[in-house]
Amino acid sequence: QVQVVESGGGLVQAGGSLRLSCAASGRTFSNYAMAWFRQAPGKEREFVAAINRNGGTTFYSDSVKGRFTISRDNAKNAVYLLMNSLKHEDTSVYYCASRYAPGSWFPIRDHEYGYWGRGTQVTVSS
Repeated sequence: QVQVVESGGGLVQAGGSLRLSCAASGRTFSNYAMAWFRQAPGKEREFVAAINRNGGTTFYSDSVKGRFTISRDNAKNAVYLLMNSLKHEDTSVYYCASRYAPGSWFPIRDHEYGYWGRGTQVTVSS
């Protein structure tokens, strides 16, 4: 069992930055791939970014590539999402997700992640 808790959301003006954090507890964090997803009102949940167990490989959706950076600190059991150049369309509830993945592979579809946080709201004012 893995528990994940997001923090760091808030209200920011367009063009600004936020850093989301996700604290994980439970099993050996370094054996888990981590990802961020988001869901805006009336829309389906969408993939944002993912990182493999040791942080050596990352992947981003086209909508955030070049603006967002995912990273992790296995010593702190934490994963982060640095969001720069925020746009109004980035407004969503952001979710942290975890999945046991001891190799270099990680999934990018939400149904492949078994552990989820409750989300943190990010609102970007235009």
